Amino acid sequence: MNHYSGLKNALIAFFLLLASLYALPNIFGSDLAVQISSAGDAAIAQTDLGKVETILKDKGVSYKSAALSNRRILVRFNDTANQLLAKDFLKTGLGRNYVTALNLAPSVPLWLADLGGKAMSLGLDLRGGVHFLLEVDMEAVLAMSIDKSYNELRTILRADRLYKSIKKEGDSIAIRFKQVDLKNKAVDLINSELSDLVILETDNQDELLINVGISDRAQKEAKQSALKQNITTLRNRVNELGVAEPIIQQQGKERIVVQLPGVQDTARAKEILGAVATLEFRLVDEKNDPQTAIQSGRTPIGSKLYYFKDGRPLLLKTRVIAMGENITGAASGVDQENSTPMVSITLDNAGGRAMLDTTKKYLHHRMAVIFIENKVETVIENGKTVKKRSTTKDVINAATIQGTFSNRFQITGIDSAREARNLALLLRAGSLSAPIEIIEERTIGPSLGADNIKKGVLSVIAGFVLVLLFMAVRYRVFGMVANVALTLNLVMIVAVLSLLQATLTLPGIAGIVLTVGMAVDANVLIFERIKEELGTDSNIQKAISSGYDKALLTIG
Repeated sequence: MNHYSGLKNALIAFFLLLASLYALPNIFGSDLAVQISSAGDAAIAQTDLGKVETILKDKGVSYKSAALSNRRILVRFNDTANQLLAKDFLKTGLGRNYVTALNLAPSVPLWLADLGGKAMSLGLDLRGGVHFLLEVDMEAVLAMSIDKSYNELRTILRADRLYKSIKKEGDSIAIRFKQVDLKNKAVDLINSELSDLVILETDNQDELLINVGISDRAQKEAKQSALKQNITTLRNRVNELGVAEPIIQQQGKERIVVQLPGVQDTARAKEILGAVATLEFRLVDEKNDPQTAIQSGRTPIGSKLYYFKDGRPLLLKTRVIAMGENITGAASGVDQENSTPMVSITLDNAGGRAMLDTTKKYLHHRMAVIFIENKVETVIENGKTVKKRSTTKDVINAATIQGTFSNRFQITGIDSAREARNLALLLRAGSLSAPIEIIEERTIGPSLGADNIKKGVLSVIAGFVLVLLFMAVRYRVFGMVANVALTLNLVMIVAVLSLLQATLTLPGIAGIVLTVGMAVDANVLIFERIKEELGTDSNIQKAISSGYDKALLTIG
């Protein structure tokens, strides 16, 4: 009467065993780790692992284990002090060809991980994640403002042929005139047309020379604009990485805080966040030889010397057809003709018109794609902290224009699918308006402290034990049966959260505590009803059946 068939019991046992298996990863926790991956697309090899172990051994840094897997090296540590020391030593020892980043690595056994076992995803208030403090290079912002003002100023003054010479001198622009009246006319034009510029007072007594600088108001606006645009771009990049509930906010006048909860591949996050990359499209100078330009030390007028990544030289026209600012969409894929990685590019209207005009006029000529990356890092030279800026300009490919096109086309000649994905992500998310430097990087613990994790777990255990004791004392054998069901219910909740990779937070723990308390509510009603039935009928099987049937009406 009150028994399931053997098949149902076997099915229940199977699912309970499965739930126990997938709830198991949550008891192993995570290890503090340092992750090393390639800055480019070169594969990390066993020799790199040996190099890492040698550096740590020479520096006397103790570590738990070091292993090579999934194109990266993961070094595990027992404490934060050794993790931070190792990160600094490895960054210096390995050089710029590697990305070294802090990480939290799950310590699930390999056999369980192979079966798909994963611990629950924990929110910021429980697990923490990775914390980056980024600093915007405001000197570069001002330099770009000077460049922009220089071009505008030269264009306006050239229209009336007012100046004799114009050149940039640091944070100002020096303009020389042939006559005083031309100078006065230029000053009036600057004051009326270019409100962001001011005439600087100098000790120079030359009547035919003026120095123009950017006003304090314009400098402040340029810095604020660069900071806001960088925050927007970083948010787009983080969204592309698929990080749940990231924190990206301004700190001070030139810094940005980025917190990524539960990030696993911190090296990729670091590489993507700090990259200041863009593209330029230029025509190839096919009339001149690059080797001749190198040997003579002179480049032809209207051309500039560039290099492929493998060192091959190429002369390109100085006129830019389109650039990163014109790109509105980018997606990586595989070229169907030769099965090589490619990136599909979509340009805005201005870029599309320029590309259409160029491809019509220069059909069967070659056009090159240049990848430009700006970097800034802080180094210590002679005891002083110095910011070093570097710019790399590599030719990705130089292909012959086979037909006319405008807004949509493909870039080929990319080394690998990973490089194509990174390039598409950077272009799709937008380029940073100014270089940024990661000046602080660390794994962050729970925002409310590690005590909250202990208290959360303790609350679940306390509530669970109290319910078990109450049921055992009040209902004896029936209570023990309910306790077993309650335990299995908790195991199944954890297993489902783990399989779904749902994010567990402190409110989630409170929900589990509430579930534990409420899970026996139905049992209490059923058991009390069975007690009443036993008072009127001595047949225990009938009392159980009647108790369940009548109590279910109340529960429903």
